[in-house]
Amino acid sequence: MTGLYESQRAMRQIRQTAIQRGVVAILDIGSSKVTCLILRFDGEEAAPSEDIGAMAGQARFRIIGAATTRARGVTFGELDVIQEGERAIRTVVQAAQKMAETRVDHAIVSMAGARPRSYGLVGSIDLGGAEVAEHDIARVLASCDVPPIGEGRAVLHAQPVNFALDHRSGLADPRGQVGNRLTTDMHLLSVEDRCVRDLLHCVNRCDLELAGLASSSYVAGISSLVEDEQKIGAVCIDMGGGTTGLSIFLRNHMIYADAVRIGGLHVTQDISRGLGIPMAMAERIKTVHGGLTATGRDDREMIELKSDTGDWEHDSREISRSELIGIMRPRVEEILEEVRLRLDAAGFEHLPSQKIVLTGGASQVPGLAQTASRILGQQVRLGRPLRVLGLPQAATGPAFAAAVGLCLFAAHPQDEWWDFADPSMVRGPQSLRRMVRWFRENW
Repeated sequence: MTGLYESQRAMRQIRQTAIQRGVVAILDIGSSKVTCLILRFDGEEAAPSEDIGAMAGQARFRIIGAATTRARGVTFGELDVIQEGERAIRTVVQAAQKMAETRVDHAIVSMAGARPRSYGLVGSIDLGGAEVAEHDIARVLASCDVPPIGEGRAVLHAQPVNFALDHRSGLADPRGQVGNRLTTDMHLLSVEDRCVRDLLHCVNRCDLELAGLASSSYVAGISSLVEDEQKIGAVCIDMGGGTTGLSIFLRNHMIYADAVRIGGLHVTQDISRGLGIPMAMAERIKTVHGGLTATGRDDREMIELKSDTGDWEHDSREISRSELIGIMRPRVEEILEEVRLRLDAAGFEHLPSQKIVLTGGASQVPGLAQTASRILGQQVRLGRPLRVLGLPQAATGPAFAAAVGLCLFAAHPQDEWWDFADPSMVRGPQSLRRMVRWFRENW
């Protein structure tokens, strides 16, 4: 944990340097596309929030460059061909720099996939009736027993989500208050270390320095959930090309995250195989004619399948929209059923509110909200990312939820364990604390 702690601290320092220099690149690396947004900071910071874990140190920024390119070398949201991934990143960064008319040296990156796992940690210390100070926050966070996250895994986020002082729980910031025992609940998210190392290596090969790393599920939730939803409880389902990420928020904190290794590209593959057409044509047909709920009119709406194989019968076929819906629906239902299993395992039904927000590029299929309501629950809506200054109109759709959320993450970082803990206090291997559905009991 010590090496991880130091690397995360180093990235925070690099991020501060990048903001002071005035520009930083935002890279959202997905299975279907790579997006780059270039942020310019005005050098000032708004008054930081008083709450630990809230969006603190809010740097003012605007987007001055934006570009998108097709992803290459990415499977299930993970880089598997470094050379191809490097080419895509270089292409999109150069295009964004050209638009911004400036060069960037630092990048903050979001990653999907990597098999995320959530853990609930609990820590407590004795205060002896003293006032809670900054070093006490560091001590109570360091007192959390780190679970055995497994070989080959790294901690991506470690955020305090609740403090309790004696018998008073639900404290956002206990500093300045007097008590005898300080307790904290912390959410820890781990991912496969291989994916982090490959991503770091690829970014470095593109002559960029990594200034931050975040889960796509987390940043998509930041940009797509409104304040009330983040406070009373909601899940953000980010339906991407290769993966479908989900993040549960409560009291303005992410308390659970996971990912399903199925996405919109799998729907396109089903259409391609089912109709015997190229992937590019299948993607266009899905985008233009796709849907999930068939009506009587769809039996009469015909879709031409033009191709140039030389076989006249094959090249001039037609299918009804109902047939297309019949191909798409089973795969989308499979995705939602997998999401349902993960929400059940996380204890989502125990939250005060069960709001469900769908976002991501694959969420734009007509009829998805109705299908999701049937499988996941009644309180379903389609989400779009928040508007930020300078965001191009073309990047305001659900497909850019993670990219916009990463901008907010860069400018308004949430406090994490390494922002408080002192390296001298980090112990070696700690005892195992049984992982429980801790927010069932504490919320």
